[in-house]
Amino acid sequence: MTISGWSLCLSSGNHTQENPSPREMNRITILCFCFFLKLIIIFVSAAPDLYRPTTSIIFTTLGRSDYAFDVFSLPAQGPSTVVDELRITDGQSVNFNGHFPASPIVSMLPDRTLIESSGLKRPDESLQAVYVTERNGSSSIYLDIIYYDKIPRNSRRRSALETAVRVEVPLLGTNSEQSDGRISMKDRPSIVGEDLVYVSTHEDSGVPRKSWAAVYLTHLPTGSTMRLTPYGVADYSPAVSPSGVWTAVASYGEEGWGGEVEELSTDIYVFRTRDGSERMKVVEHGGWPCWVDDSTLFFHRRGGDGWWSIYRAILTESVVIERVTPPGLHAFTPATSPGNKNFIAVATRRPDSDFRHIELFDLLSNEFRALTSPISPQTHHFNPFISPDSTQIGYHRCRGDSNGGKSPQLLLENLKSPLPEISLFRFDGSFPSFSPAGDRIAYIEFPGVYVVNRDGSGRREVFSGMAFSTAWDRKRRGVVYTSAGPTFASERTEVDIISINVDDDVDQPSYKKLTTGGKNNAFPSPSPDGKWIAFRSGRSGHKNLYIMDAVEGERGGNGIHRLTEGPWTDTMCNWSPDGDWIAFASDRENPGGGGFELFVIHPNGTGLRKVVQSGSAGRTNHPWFSPDGKRIAFTSDYAAVSAEPISNSHHYQPYGEIFVVNLDGSGLHRLTHNSYEDGTPAWAPNPIRPVDVKLPKGGPHCAFEDCHWLNNSPNHSVEAAPWLMAKPQCGMQA
Repeated sequence: MTISGWSLCLSSGNHTQENPSPREMNRITILCFCFFLKLIIIFVSAAPDLYRPTTSIIFTTLGRSDYAFDVFSLPAQGPSTVVDELRITDGQSVNFNGHFPASPIVSMLPDRTLIESSGLKRPDESLQAVYVTERNGSSSIYLDIIYYDKIPRNSRRRSALETAVRVEVPLLGTNSEQSDGRISMKDRPSIVGEDLVYVSTHEDSGVPRKSWAAVYLTHLPTGSTMRLTPYGVADYSPAVSPSGVWTAVASYGEEGWGGEVEELSTDIYVFRTRDGSERMKVVEHGGWPCWVDDSTLFFHRRGGDGWWSIYRAILTESVVIERVTPPGLHAFTPATSPGNKNFIAVATRRPDSDFRHIELFDLLSNEFRALTSPISPQTHHFNPFISPDSTQIGYHRCRGDSNGGKSPQLLLENLKSPLPEISLFRFDGSFPSFSPAGDRIAYIEFPGVYVVNRDGSGRREVFSGMAFSTAWDRKRRGVVYTSAGPTFASERTEVDIISINVDDDVDQPSYKKLTTGGKNNAFPSPSPDGKWIAFRSGRSGHKNLYIMDAVEGERGGNGIHRLTEGPWTDTMCNWSPDGDWIAFASDRENPGGGGFELFVIHPNGTGLRKVVQSGSAGRTNHPWFSPDGKRIAFTSDYAAVSAEPISNSHHYQPYGEIFVVNLDGSGLHRLTHNSYEDGTPAWAPNPIRPVDVKLPKGGPHCAFEDCHWLNNSPNHSVEAAPWLMAKPQCGMQA
């Protein structure tokens, strides 16, 4: 439409103009309609660009790419056989922490479209399970209904069981988020009447190192949600009593997290499910509660003898606690069923096994019966749950490449980001960094340094030794810097900065050592002009920051310059794209105390200031500047832990989450929500479309490890309770 036509459209509503003829009026109407239609088309066409990310961050999660978890079940009675194991969930997503509802919940759902579209007329499902699922980049809670109508009833073939008709229904909305759109982790769901009780992390605690984990109740027919956990408190692992009146949780109360990474020093609290009222502490020192009846709780704790065991609490006028499982093996994450006083299900780690298994413990004979080890002896099995009629035992394990598993191995897993301008990706490797053009990624495999194209092709090893951290030269094409040597070592350990020309046309490119004498030289970060490298060194007896020549190293004509000096640790430096700042982590405010804050300093040693305070003994590590230099991504324990660590596989630091902050310390935002260890973030030089990137040949599933501290087989001598011992400080400082 021309400007004159637009003017004519506007003037048609001006009564001071001479009245147009009916024919002219029709023409004006058509012109106006066409104009506004064109505006709508332009807006709709441009809408995707309005929400297209303008920048991207990748990070590492220890072991997560290998999980491929599904929820399975086995009969409680009789010896376990392969043909009896039923996969309940979809074989594609990461599915875990299941629950068998006490009664069908289809009638409670406000939207039954998915069930009706399945073509199944009968509402009497054969099996239903509620569980946590990670799919489409976020965490949610789903209901799966398994129908056996179309399976021959005399068939016990595994293939027949795997082809059951499955209907999947999201219970918290199709966007896998809270109704207000905030991203969060979900955990340990259960159904009571028309309500879903679960953990979510969508509300900021507002206090550094205070967990965001809280228990919520969502009314399924209406979707209305109520917080049951008091503000200022974190709750974990909720369990609803058989009557539905009470909910038990593991909680610190108002004390808060103390930095534990093995057993949390939680107590057991109970409160009314309907509104969180009448909250009271019933057990000191315990976690993962479950009910047999409204006055009997089972839970786990690590005893004074060092063994994880199951305990029972009888809640009468005075609480009576007794140990249920004997020492000599680790038993944890118990499961019960209503009124069942004959047996419980537990996860175990025995001294003669490297794998976590599900066993039944007979409460009358005090004997264990193996459930999963006879059919999958070399697979970890997690967090059992029992059907209300006590006939089925559920759990989750890695499905691997068999049993109908269809999940690909991903190089980049796109996650939903709470900041729409940032696309967020989990990367399958440690210490990733992008080439200046953004077309390649260097990363660490422990041992080895690797380079891969951003589309997943061209993966190759460029250094075979032990190394950590990677950074690309911003001017010399194909040059990657790394720290060659062991991680988490002392100041005197031999670690050196090397440069690798990854474009050398050889199977194993040559490398050049830039530092001399060892002394734990690590975390190289080149200046934007390619002339200098900032790095951490222990040559003075303390880990401080230095700057040296990027090409010749400390032997070069420009020598080496000390940037920071003091009896503390300054480490994990990153040079800003404009060259003005170097960000780093430091414990200078309490040397050796285990806490690290985020600082910035000018390359000439001036302008030192703190950007993020993570709380007493808190950790902010691995800073990385955004391409425009205005923000910093980092990993931190700022949000504490989101779940009991023993309910997962091994994570050295299960509190690690990815955050971003403005250079001036404002605008702090949490990006990731899970109970894993997220670390070593890196900003991409160019925005990446928010879609998954698959590895062409896939990779090994199920290659994760169980909690390392379960490898310990303590003797029977009494030792101090874990919460009275020195808090473990797993090394985020390398």
